[in-house]
Amino acid sequence: MRALAATGLAAFRAVALALALCASAPAAAQTPPAGRVLVVDMSGGIGVATARQLSRAIEQAKKEHATAILIRLDTPGGLVSATRDIVRDLIAAPVPIIVYVAPSGARAASAGTFIVYASHLAAMAPGTNLGAATPIQMGGIPGTPQPKEDKKGSEPSAAENKAVNDVVAFLRSLAQLRGRNLEFADKAVREAATLTADEARKEGVVEIVAGNVDDVLAQADGRVVTVGGQKRTLSTRNAAVVTVEADWRTKLLGVIADPNIAFILLLVGVYGLLFEFWNPGVFFPGVLGGICLLLALIALSVLPVQYGALGLLLLGIALMLGEAFTPGIGALGLGGLAAFLVGAFFLFEPEGSTIDFGVSIPIIIGAAIASAGLSFAVLGAAMKARRRPAATGAEGMIGSRGRVVDWQADRGDVRVHGEIWNARSDKELKSGDSVRVTRREGLTLIVEPE
Repeated sequence: MRALAATGLAAFRAVALALALCASAPAAAQTPPAGRVLVVDMSGGIGVATARQLSRAIEQAKKEHATAILIRLDTPGGLVSATRDIVRDLIAAPVPIIVYVAPSGARAASAGTFIVYASHLAAMAPGTNLGAATPIQMGGIPGTPQPKEDKKGSEPSAAENKAVNDVVAFLRSLAQLRGRNLEFADKAVREAATLTADEARKEGVVEIVAGNVDDVLAQADGRVVTVGGQKRTLSTRNAAVVTVEADWRTKLLGVIADPNIAFILLLVGVYGLLFEFWNPGVFFPGVLGGICLLLALIALSVLPVQYGALGLLLLGIALMLGEAFTPGIGALGLGGLAAFLVGAFFLFEPEGSTIDFGVSIPIIIGAAIASAGLSFAVLGAAMKARRRPAATGAEGMIGSRGRVVDWQADRGDVRVHGEIWNARSDKELKSGDSVRVTRREGLTLIVEPE
C-alpha cells in the first residue's frame, strides 16, 4: 500500500508540473519585447534636410513599432517652411516624440522653440536655453547691422505686425495643444525672451531636466501623453536606444541647401558652361558646370529665393561678359558689377527664415571681384590682341625684313621668311642689301632699304 501511495503521489506531482508548464507557456509567449527608442540628432539650422530626416525617422518608428522617438536638438533657428513641416509631423506622429535640448551649451532658439512646444514631452540638459522666437526684421540686407531706433522708438510696420501676430498665434496654438506655458509663448515672440533649463521647467515649458539620454528616458517612464487623440503611457526605462543616421540624400540636401553653397554652385555652373562654349571639345568645364548648375537649381527650389534678385544676378554676369566681347569704356562691366552685387545681397528672402538667412557678404564680395576680374582680364587681352601686329596673311608681311637676292633697275628678287618674292622699290638696291617690306601688291612686295 505504501508503495502504491508513493507511486500515486509521484504521478500527481508529474501531472501538476506538466500543467504548470503548459499554463506558463502562453504567458511567456505573450511577454512583450524590450522597447526601442529611436534617437534623431538635429543640429544647426533647421531646413528641408532636417524635415526629411524626421519624416524618415517617423516612418522607421512605425515599421519597427518603436516605443518613442527622441530628438536631440541644438539649433539657432531656420526656415519657417521647414519648421512648419516638422511641427506638422510632430503633431501627426503615431508614436510619442520627446524633444531633448542637448548637450550642455546647446540652445533651442527661434524655430527650435516651436519644435519644443510641439513635442509630446520636452526635456533640456543643464546649461541649455530656449526662446528668442521673434521673426527677423523684414527687408534689409541679411547679415548687416540694422538701423537703431531713436530714443522715442518707432512704430512697427503693418507687415511686421502681421508677421509677429502670425508667429504668436502659431506658438500659442502649440502651447494650448500640449498644455504648456502660454505667457512665455507670447514673450518669446514679442520680447525675444529666453529661459534656462531650470527656469523652463518651473515655467511649465518643459517637463524634464536631465543630463543624458538615459536619464531622460528614466524620467519619461510612466508619464502619460496624448498621441493621435489617445492617452498613452510611456514605457521607456531601460529601452534600447537606436540612433537614426541620415541617408546620403538627406546629407547631400543638407549641404547644398546652405545659401553660401547654393550661390557658389550657381556661379560655378554658369561659368563652367560658358567656358565650354568658348572652348568646345574641352568637356571638363561643361560637365562640371552642368552638374553644379543642376545641384544649384535643386537647392534654389527648396530655399526662399527672390526671383527678381536671381534675375539681377544673372543679368550682372551677362553684362560683365558682354563688356569682354564688346570692349568700350567699361559701362557694361560697371553696370553688370552693380547688378551682380544687388542680386546677390537680396537673393534669399529673410522673412522666409527665423534667423538671418542669406549669402555671406565676404563670399559675395569675393565672387564679385572674381567675376569682374575675369571680365576685365578678357577685355585687356582683347585690347592687347587688337594692338598686336598681324602675324599671318598679307598683313603679316608688312614690316618683315629680308635680303636682296637679285636686282635690276627698280625690280628684283628678295628673300623674306625663307621664301623668294618678286619685289619693287623706288630706291637703288643691289644684291645682298637688307630691305624692309612696306606693303604688298598681289605677289609683289614693295620694299625699301633697311
